[in-house]
Amino acid sequence: MSDSIPSINTDLPEEDLRIRLNRETSKIGWDELQKFYAKGMVIHVGQGVDLIDVAITVSEDNKEAVEQWMADGTLSQVTDEQALSWHEQDIIHWAVVIAPWVLVQQVKEETAH
Repeated sequence: MSDSIPSINTDLPEEDLRIRLNRETSKIGWDELQKFYAKGMVIHVGQGVDLIDVAITVSEDNKEAVEQWMADGTLSQVTDEQALSWHEQDIIHWAVVIAPWVLVQQVKEETAH
């Protein structure tokens, strides 16, 4: 991920936007995200929601949904404590850019059966 945030054409039909966002979503280590965190650009997406659905909602500037997610903790600014913990544990995240934000969701650990 470079230091600059590419912008997404949000005028695409939702299906095309979903495809594009899926292609631009990737796994990334916290060390690579720290520079964006330092700029206040990283938004944590909680487990239990689809990262792409959240990205589309944010790109559509759906303030009601975003405010509800912020209120219930589904979306939140990354705290210093989270950042330190993720750094110490070398946590991997799924990340997608909706400029100016980088939305991140911790990769679920696979459990052995």
